[in-house]
Parts: sequence; C-alpha cells; structure tokens
Amino acid sequence: MATPDAATPRTGNAGSAPWASLETPARLLLQALQAGPEGARRGLGVLRALGRRGGEPFDWGRFLEALCQEEPVLQGPDARLELKPLLLRLPALCQRNLLSLLMAVRPSLPESSLLSLLRIARQDSVSAPDAWLRSLGAFLQRDLGIGVSLEGASPLSEGCQRQLQGLCRQLGQGGRGLKLPQPPDPAEEEEEEDRNSQHRGKRRTEPEEEPASPERERAPKRFRDWEGEDHKEESLEHESLEYRADGGGASPIKNQPDVGAEASEAGQSLEEAKGLATSMKLPRAVQDQVPRLQQLLKTCGEGMEGLEAAPPSELQLLHECSPSQMELLCAQLQLPQLSAAGLLQLCTWLLALSPDLSFSNATVLTRSLFLGRILSLTSSASRLLRTALTSFCAKYTYPVCRALLVPVLQAPSIGPAQTELLCGLMKDESLEPDTQGLMLGQILELTWKEETFLVLQSLLERQVEMTPGKFSILMEKLCTEGLAATTSMAYAKLLLTVMTKYQASITEAQRLDLAMVLESNTTFLRKSLQAALRHLGH
Repeated sequence: MATPDAATPRTGNAGSAPWASLETPARLLLQALQAGPEGARRGLGVLRALGRRGGEPFDWGRFLEALCQEEPVLQGPDARLELKPLLLRLPALCQRNLLSLLMAVRPSLPESSLLSLLRIARQDSVSAPDAWLRSLGAFLQRDLGIGVSLEGASPLSEGCQRQLQGLCRQLGQGGRGLKLPQPPDPAEEEEEEDRNSQHRGKRRTEPEEEPASPERERAPKRFRDWEGEDHKEESLEHESLEYRADGGGASPIKNQPDVGAEASEAGQSLEEAKGLATSMKLPRAVQDQVPRLQQLLKTCGEGMEGLEAAPPSELQLLHECSPSQMELLCAQLQLPQLSAAGLLQLCTWLLALSPDLSFSNATVLTRSLFLGRILSLTSSASRLLRTALTSFCAKYTYPVCRALLVPVLQAPSIGPAQTELLCGLMKDESLEPDTQGLMLGQILELTWKEETFLVLQSLLERQVEMTPGKFSILMEKLCTEGLAATTSMAYAKLLLTVMTKYQASITEAQRLDLAMVLESNTTFLRKSLQAALRHLGH
C-alpha cells in the first residue's frame, strides 16, 4: 500500500485528504467511512464490491500498516513539525466508523497489525479523549483476548446509565411501575388538537429568528418557509402517525420493504376509512364539507366541463387538517381512485391554493394521489398523469422527493413504466435548478441499482449545479458502484455523461479512481469511456 514520501512534510491545510496517497481500494474505503453514521455500513459495501471483482482480496495487513505509518506534518498556528500516524490524521467520524468496521471484520484481520493500530488509538485517547473511540478500542482488545477492563468504556453518561439501569429493573420485576398506554379520550384529544392549532398559528405569525446556514440560504424561499414552519410538527407528529390511515406502521423512507404492500393498500375502501374514524376524527368544519368535496371529485372524474377555474372554497379547509387528519380525509375521499383527468384538475386546484399547503400535508397528498398509482403502472404513464406529477413536483419538490421519488426508486416492484416516468420528470424543463439539486441530494442517499443509474443519468444530463462536496459524494458512489456494475450499460452511460458534462469538476485523484473502475468495464462503451478519460488529462 503506497505511502507518501516521509521526507516531505505535509501541511494541515494542503487541500487533499489524508488518505490521498493510498492505493485506490484503500482510498475508496476511507472515503466511504466518511459518510456520516452509515459510514461503517458503506465501508462494508465497498469491501463487497471489491470482492465481486474477482481479483485479489483486500489487503488488510498493508492497510493497517499504512494507518500506523508516521508522517511529518506541520501542526498548529506556529507550524511545528511533528510525526503523526495516518490514523490520527483522519477525522474523528472516520476513526469511529473505521473501528466499527474493524469489529465487523475482526476474524479476517492480522492480529499484530491490529494491535499496533489499537496502541496508537489508545495513546491518542489520553490527549484527546473520545468516549466512542475509547469504547470501541476496548471492545476490540477484548475480542483479541487481551486482558482489558471494560469499566468506564461505555460512552453513556452516568445519568443515562442510571436511568437505563432503573428501566431494566422495572422490566425485570414484571413491569411494575410501567403503565400500559390507555386509549385516548376523544374530548381530551380534541382539546389537545385545538391547543396545537393555536400554537401553530402563533408560530406562523411570530416566527423565531435563527441563523441561516449556507445551504438554507441557497434554498428557494418557499422551501425555507416549509422548513421553519413544519420542522417540529414533522418530527413529533407526522412521522409517528405516517401511514396509520393505510393500516401500516412505518414511513416508506424508513422501512422500504413495505413499499410494495403500501402501494397495494393505496386504494383503501371507504369502509376502512369509517373504521379508522372511531379513533381519529376530522375537524367539524371539514367533516361537514366531505359530501361536497366528494361530489366535486366525482365531477372531476366525469369530465372538465362546467368546472371552476379557481379552487373551490371547500379546499381551503385543507389548511385546518393535521397530517394524520389529512390521511383520513384522503381515505374518505378515495383519492387513489381518481381518474387521470380528475387527478389533473385536483392538482390544478391544489397548486392555486393560497397560502400554500404545509410541508406535511403536501407529503400526505403526494403519497395518496401518486404513489400507489405509479407503483401499479404496467405501461407508459398517460399524458395527464405526467402533467399532474410534473406540475405538483415543481411547487412541492420536498414532499415529492420524500413521498414519491425515494419510495419508487427503492420499491422492489419498480419496472420500465416507473423508470420511464421518473426519467421524464428529471428531464422536464419546468424544474428549476434548485429543484434538480434537491432531487440529486435525495438520490445520492439511496442504495443504487440499475433503475437508479437511468434516472440519475436523465437528471445529470441537465448539468445540475452542485457544490464540490456534493460532487465528491457523487464521484465516490460512482467509483464504488462501478466495481460491481462492470456489465451494466445503464452505468456506463451514466459514467460517460458525468465524464463529458462535468469534466471541469473532476480532480486528478478522482480521475485515477475512474481509471481503476474502467479497467474492469466490459460494455461496448468501454472505448468511449477510455477516450473520455484521456480527455480529462488535458
């Protein structure tokens, strides 16, 4: 495993990552470990991708030795020259994910090299204590059979440990002291909802000032308003009640294997909605208008003649519903069963509402109007459905990303019809640059597959504006996926798009990573890819 020239000191702000001099497999692994709380899992994904190439297994011995290799670096404001192992030059998050990964693959690690690494980590914990690193190191030493006490190794605070011990004692005594949840009292529930509505109204008229981050400043105003208005409501209410109206217990973004089942339940019957009403009810003003809304939607489905251009006044009552109540209203109105013409007319009305729908309610409507309908497609989507989706996405991009784009891309039942629809959405000229950036950010967080390559290529052909950090994540994922997608034409086309449309943003280190990926590519586009790679060097 290559190491930098020890005679050349490195500055702390040289502009390159500490692992820049390592060989490509090691560099890809450390880049994956930087991916937030999921870094260790992504690191395992890199190892699996490297294993699928059929070449030599990952050389753990050389990798651990490289992490222990001391290098001269300039430290502090006075630029003192110090010898420092590569391990201690890694960001703290990367170190935590690295030790977590080492615990997962411990049987395949050479013990002598691992011991050297743990000694370095233990020495650093004295000068810069980190509870998580100290605990992970102690557990690794225990697994090696080294006599180490785990006392004090827990990263939990003393107060947290006492609370946890008390809870365990209560559970161990048969639950004495623990109260079973009681069914909510309807009167109390209504009073609580009124208080919440008043609180939300007050929050809208007297918003709190908070520092704006660069990402927040770059977002359109309507997106910033949604974040400030609905952040607490989204975390405390919407996520816990999501899908209750469909009989489920989890959001599709958190529990993706349920997407297919959720789509089959999208056409929930009116009888089920009535059963749900025994534990949840709409505001009286909204409930009184349900028959009128049902009649309007029936008229929508039968044709466009005689319909008002402006949104009916009854739709203003949507602002009175909480997310859970909106779920119930969608079920009572049987929105998933709307015809394509009715869907387009309703979306036209919803987009004309003033003020705009809240983030949470727009998310519920996106799921009810589009998700089941799109997942059940067996042929190309109609023009009316495409128009309705595109117009709704242009205004409510966050809800569409959360409740539609992510679930469809991760659904096991995704096929050509769904992929074609999403590709068309990505290419639509009506989507603003900030909307494209939001969609790209969502896709970068997913596990990629063949359909993802196609959708992402359609998006990147628009030359999406992105920060250097986001582009770095894109290139990291491209290189990681390329080790397994050696025969995928969709991946090859995606890679060619990136190398031609974004060549000015590709760094020398990224070019070297791409060169390794292309070595194993077997598609007929390989020569075109290699030509594009040579062009990057000029």
